[in-house]
Amino acid sequence: MSLSSVPEKSNSHVRYVILVIVFLITSVNYADRATLSIAGSAVSRELGLDAGDMGIIFSAFGWAYLIMQIPGGWLLDRYGSKTVYTYSLFFWSLFTFLQGFVGFIPLAYVAGSLFILRFMLGFSEAPSFPANARIVAAWFPTRERATASSCFNAGQYFALALFSPLLGWLTYAWGWEHVFTVMGVIGFILTWIWVKFVHNPTGHPGISRRELEYIRQGGAMIDMDHSSKKQTKKTVPAGKYVRQILGSRMLVGIFLGQYFINTITWFFLTWFPIYLVQERGMSILKVGFIASVPAIFGFIGGILGGVTSDWLLKRGLSLTAARKTPIVIGMLLAMSIIMCNYTQSEVLIVTFMALSFFGKGFGALGWPIIADTAPKEATGLCGGIFNAFGNIASIVTPLVIGYLVKELHSFNGALIFVGISALAAMLCYLLVVGEIKRMEFKDVA
Repeated sequence: MSLSSVPEKSNSHVRYVILVIVFLITSVNYADRATLSIAGSAVSRELGLDAGDMGIIFSAFGWAYLIMQIPGGWLLDRYGSKTVYTYSLFFWSLFTFLQGFVGFIPLAYVAGSLFILRFMLGFSEAPSFPANARIVAAWFPTRERATASSCFNAGQYFALALFSPLLGWLTYAWGWEHVFTVMGVIGFILTWIWVKFVHNPTGHPGISRRELEYIRQGGAMIDMDHSSKKQTKKTVPAGKYVRQILGSRMLVGIFLGQYFINTITWFFLTWFPIYLVQERGMSILKVGFIASVPAIFGFIGGILGGVTSDWLLKRGLSLTAARKTPIVIGMLLAMSIIMCNYTQSEVLIVTFMALSFFGKGFGALGWPIIADTAPKEATGLCGGIFNAFGNIASIVTPLVIGYLVKELHSFNGALIFVGISALAAMLCYLLVVGEIKRMEFKDVA
């Protein structure tokens, strides 16, 4: 659809509706990942699964999610965000829903069945965050991109703060099966909402000519999905694209920065509750409340980081300065986690943890930076590589922290490891990334 064919009407704000839908889907995305963690004790007790079985089942998601990042990004560039996200959302909801019925499977096959379902959940969710980045790049001008990206990225903190107690209540009141079936049904409803209300900017029936022109002139890639459809009959040289992407010092610095930032996230997702129980002697009931506090602060930090970056951009700072400043501030705050080693006060421990997760959220601008820098021909592929680097932390962080706690008999070394990761993320952006600008491919014919 050309700009001239868009109907003239009063100024619309369709991009914000799109952002709300993406935020809700991202929140459910993270909640679906957490379903087995919440219901895990009841599932293992009722189905006779030991800790070894559960560890293997938990790992299935991470491996599939990591393996599918680059293929998922390639599919996005080839077929467009709308189509790929529709299938992704439907199938991850289906595999979540089906986990609620493993109790009907003979016990000898339960562990294998859960492993396959978790693997397929990770397989299906893989394109989601690269798709989010493409949607933001298509719908939002550069000056609003960090805020928009931070909003969908904050869905992970929102999911931890809201869905964890909700899923815990479902397990207690209705049984573990309903954790999966309820979340699956929510996903099916969101799939219908996605198909009905989300379109490419130039093809959206609700957008005004004024809004479309505003986002186009502001740097939004409004025809991204239309370009993808035109290229479906061509052979996309994905291997050459990957080589050039990995040959860019700027992008490799961004990828490594995301790995170190995600190390902080995965500490809170895996070892933080155990730290509070084993190292600080808190009760499980108390931990259930306290563990949500950093997530709330992470959510606040995530929103403020994007808003601050866009505000700095509007105040006249360069794109490089506007993106890097919140990252540096955020990672300095995230390093405060090390201070927990020097106090016995529960109040101070919670304060430092909340400050650390706030800083992580404030500095987590990787996705808007990918939207700013990814080559136009391969935004999905670039986002997939970025997400693959970041999610290596989901495998490495639990293993490294487990080793440090086992060998040192305390969490002191683990907290230093997390704090050093924040420092490393900051140094990646200061010393490796350089100027932030969109990468352009050399001849790939």
